[in-house]
Amino acid sequence: MRCPFCGSHDTQVKDSRPTEDNTAIRRRRVCSDCGQRFTTFERVQLRELTVIKTNGRRVPFDRDKLMRSVDVAMRKRPIDSERIERLVSGLVRGLESMGESEIPSETIGKMVMESLAEIDQVAYVRFASVYKNFHEVKDFAEFIGALPADEGDSDAEPDDDRDG
Repeated sequence: MRCPFCGSHDTQVKDSRPTEDNTAIRRRRVCSDCGQRFTTFERVQLRELTVIKTNGRRVPFDRDKLMRSVDVAMRKRPIDSERIERLVSGLVRGLESMGESEIPSETIGKMVMESLAEIDQVAYVRFASVYKNFHEVKDFAEFIGALPADEGDSDAEPDDDRDG
């Protein structure tokens, strides 16, 4: 493994352990040349996945890009990082187990939206705003209007002073 600090190929594993959801091995490494420590993750990859974009372009699937998208949707939400990691790992396993090596971006987007809808409605709306390319406030209003009422808010009093 190449050191991200100095580029040396002489690194040593100091500690290995499974991640919380047992889908990866976390390794702490140290560079023999510069002494810096860093962490790597080793995951099982069942197949090489290619994403077919809406414009027809094909790009390699990037787990980190999926994780960043979910992280942005979940920003400042009361969801712990282990649960987000499990969500992304589950999505990747689902994509790999579909049996296809080329997957339309719409399929990935729908899977992410379904997963987020089960976990957090705000994150679901945030992701949908990018995925569905909302341009105006009315796009949000229409989308939110179609959502089922959140059962967790059933005890809340309606705010009659609010317009619209």
